[in-house]
Amino acid sequence: MDLSGARWRKSTRSGGNGGNCVEVAGNLPGVVGVRDSKDPTGPVLTFGPAPWARFLTSTRR
Repeated sequence: MDLSGARWRKSTRSGGNGGNCVEVAGNLPGVVGVRDSKDPTGPVLTFGPAPWARFLTSTRR
């Protein structure tokens, strides 16, 4: 999967001290990418938009 066009963003709840954060790329067609902000060249988890939306909804409750 080509993730070269991904625009990664950190959670607004992440601190600015380089702690344990994830970054999410939601600008790719048909996929949402998730990676460890401390290892930007490392592995990326990918999810379909609908499962990602369900995950977000369940974590906000």
